[in-house]
Amino acid sequence: MAAALRAALAAAWLLAGAAAAAENYPSRPVRVVVGFPAGGPTDAIARIVAQKLTDNLGQQFYVENIGGAGGNTAAGQVARVTPDGYTIMAISTGFVVNPSLYAKVPYDAVKDFAPVTLVAVSPNVVVVNPQVAAKTLPELVQLVRDNPGKYSFAGPGVGSTPHLGGELFRLAFKLDLVHVPFTGAGPAIQATVGGHTPIAFTALPPALSAVQSGQLRALGVASTERAAGMPDVPTFAEQGVKDQEADTLTGIVAPAGTPKEIVDLLYREIAKIVAQPDVKERLTTLGFKAVANTPEEFGARIRLEMDKWGKVVRDAKLRIE
Repeated sequence: MAAALRAALAAAWLLAGAAAAAENYPSRPVRVVVGFPAGGPTDAIARIVAQKLTDNLGQQFYVENIGGAGGNTAAGQVARVTPDGYTIMAISTGFVVNPSLYAKVPYDAVKDFAPVTLVAVSPNVVVVNPQVAAKTLPELVQLVRDNPGKYSFAGPGVGSTPHLGGELFRLAFKLDLVHVPFTGAGPAIQATVGGHTPIAFTALPPALSAVQSGQLRALGVASTERAAGMPDVPTFAEQGVKDQEADTLTGIVAPAGTPKEIVDLLYREIAKIVAQPDVKERLTTLGFKAVANTPEEFGARIRLEMDKWGKVVRDAKLRIE
């Protein structure tokens, strides 16, 4: 009985301490880890959120870039820090894809992290060089079928959401379509503008200016609704291509065990931030749409994305050792 009482008192003391820490949060600077070099969309959105959190909560939220292994290095480090709310992480879709794609990753996307919120999403788009005859996705499917072995598509690296979206498209229609990986979206777009790879699957932001200038033709948006930056481009579903949605996600997670009060506070603050007109405008400029769902909803989305892309990775027989 005495041992049980001591255990109960210890648990109560720990809970009281956690509650007090959460009540005073943040009382010192907060590190926002990004698993990629500065300048990309995940980094840009993390900096928007960090600056607004700094303004609203009275403590500095600062971004730290830890590149390597498609975000795995950073995720592995964040998974093992003290879960006190003073280290959080901005993630992209690679966070949910990499556990299936890589032979080994240093984290468990579900067990090692507490979801905070999905900040914003950006759809993938299919673009072609203007010399390609297809004007719609069904026409592209027919063109590739009529010319086996002739067509390839550019993508920003193996395992990226655009690459997997391209594989999903290829598998759905059983196409002889080869992926040509590039070191990023920029080189993939330039190769398609130059006609070296006639087709590209890419996230919306890097393709936007090339489409608007006429250097590329957009055939479809892999989303449930049309993109604000390309209102005249129909979705996949509008063209009869079902179950091909492929969003690039940007969200915030914390190490598992972070007090719920802190997770909920961060969610509420970020939801208020992305609802602000100036932030919405900046996200739209980046090619993203604000979401800010609840921690529970984001957790469900993480599991859904892991299952969806894990199947594509297995069916396409993709692997990074």
